[in-house]
Amino acid sequence: MEAVVFVFSLLDCCALIFLSVYFIITLSDLECDYINARSCCSKLNKWVIPEMIGHSIVSVLMLVSLHWFIFLLNLPVATWNIYRMILALIND
Repeated sequence: MEAVVFVFSLLDCCALIFLSVYFIITLSDLECDYINARSCCSKLNKWVIPEMIGHSIVSVLMLVSLHWFIFLLNLPVATWNIYRMILALIND
């Protein structure tokens, strides 16, 4: 069971790193005026919820499998994503 948790966490973290690189590339295109702000926001907004879900799943898996140190490492990012989502819901 422990190996499955770590393999899934590795794949999830790889996907999150790929997503972060995609965010950086899209924002650099916005900075260089290759795309406008509206298309940049439409490209990035659809990936916010999957990013939040990915971080939350890894954090919950580490909590359930009793890997406290890794859970504590993932907790600030998951908390930040949930806080960002709550602010977005309040402001809409």
